[in-house]
Amino acid sequence: MAPAVISPDATGEGGLYAPTVSDVPVPASTRQTSLELTVNGTPVSIADRAQSLMSLLREDLQLRSVKDGCSPQGQCGCCTVLVDGKPRVACVTPARRVRGRHITTIEGLDESTRSAWGDAFCAAGASQCGFCTPGIVMRLQSLSGPDDPADTEPAGGAARSEQVDQALLAHLCRCTGWQTIHEAWDLVRRGEASPEGRDLDAAGRRATLEGRANQRVAPEIALGHGGFVADTAPEYALIALADADGNWQVSESLDEARAMAGKVQGRRTTISHGWPLNLPEGRWATTLRTTWVEPGYVEPDAAWCEPGAEPVAAAANGGAFGAKNASNEFSIELARVSRELADKHGRAVLVLASREDVTRRGAKRPPVAGGMNADGSGVLRVVRTPGIADIIAAVAPGLTVEEVDVAGPPTSSLVRAAGWAEALVLAAGATGVVGQAGMVEAPNGSRATATINLDNPAQPVISIHVACGDPLDEIVVRSYCIGAAHMAWSWLTSEALTVDAEGVVHDLTVRSFGILRAVDTPLIEVAIEASDNEPVNGSDVVFAAVAASGWLARGCPPDLPAG
Repeated sequence: MAPAVISPDATGEGGLYAPTVSDVPVPASTRQTSLELTVNGTPVSIADRAQSLMSLLREDLQLRSVKDGCSPQGQCGCCTVLVDGKPRVACVTPARRVRGRHITTIEGLDESTRSAWGDAFCAAGASQCGFCTPGIVMRLQSLSGPDDPADTEPAGGAARSEQVDQALLAHLCRCTGWQTIHEAWDLVRRGEASPEGRDLDAAGRRATLEGRANQRVAPEIALGHGGFVADTAPEYALIALADADGNWQVSESLDEARAMAGKVQGRRTTISHGWPLNLPEGRWATTLRTTWVEPGYVEPDAAWCEPGAEPVAAAANGGAFGAKNASNEFSIELARVSRELADKHGRAVLVLASREDVTRRGAKRPPVAGGMNADGSGVLRVVRTPGIADIIAAVAPGLTVEEVDVAGPPTSSLVRAAGWAEALVLAAGATGVVGQAGMVEAPNGSRATATINLDNPAQPVISIHVACGDPLDEIVVRSYCIGAAHMAWSWLTSEALTVDAEGVVHDLTVRSFGILRAVDTPLIEVAIEASDNEPVNGSDVVFAAVAASGWLARGCPPDLPAG
């Protein structure tokens, strides 16, 4: 087969052609060279622009199952592909380094293999937003053997489970709590996954309630087809990134835009995190301080626009548990900039936030410092956040809320159970009881209990009972509850973000957020209460219940994270 040829000014039809018009000259040393390699079984010859393998796949070949999550730190695993059958993160791999090699993305898997993974991830609830899962699928595919992903080893084999845990160390998933990914793996190798007989429209309605943004549930979501903003931009769109001074650098390619912007990537501070608020004076039954926490969604904020049109922006398939929505200032700014740049350049422009931008400017969980007495009276100081006082008052009317102005990143009361979970944690410590007879009730009326078993420190067990109205789809409810339990346990034990006295965030890598790894995550059991009541979000109350019960089980440590 003759190789397909792609050059900076090529035009044509079909998946291998990407029409581009470069405003940034290609250096003379590379303009005449090309890269020959085989992608998904097809030999290709691509102009050498000193691009990364990720840019080659996403931009030159329009293979957008390869996701750009850490931009580029090589830490989130979302861009994982197979190079000669071995997994590799594409964002930090120079395309020149794989010249002559065989590259496989999800699109290159045979149809039956691809369907098996999509069906399994859907059946297990192992994919929510679906941004990180294409890379995870490709890494698991590399474990399965080159010919048959439905491995014949007995289900639940300890060696296989450990192998998957070790493989997942290369990935970040904020949504699922890891456990359902193990279950999807098991379904694939046993050949037992099928979406038949399931109402996926109802599942999507439940996912939208839990994710706080429009969301679909379908096998193809796990395979990279969630309709994310950067994936839906036209292939001829210019790309814009902000430099250190906030000026937007516009280029034909992501690599060139990054070089022009000159952002510092991959930095993790050596400074220890602190607690931005002081405890209120008083003799309290219990006290609690929390620090800055990064919501940790993997899809960077983005927006794109055609000249004279309305921008496409904000969350496309999941709302980052309230941290990402069309009403926050960061999203509004990106949408505005995309429209202005599109009108200026006379063509579509995709505006991307770097991981540094997301970490420094994305909405955070507001830190608190408070004390409470056994009768429910007390004071809770919280970083000033619109709406937070009313939310706290709804669950803890005895608390006096003091909002404090603190230099730091923006905060949001929409982040999962923000404020009211902290109030319920304090109440549990002050009384020794979680909620009413062990049950936590959310402002929306959903209820949950959480039992923490620490008998085996090497494998804690979290058992959850949740009532959130009509489940609509129990697989989705279970998935979100497992994810919420993981998030709460991670918040208690390991998550923190270093912010200096001037309010500047110093932890800029996805690994520095402290999100709990698969190997460190407790076993999570979920029981869902059947009901005909109106369906409401249930994962937020699970987060609060696990946080309160977990805090009690760990001896009410006064400062979080507590290790």
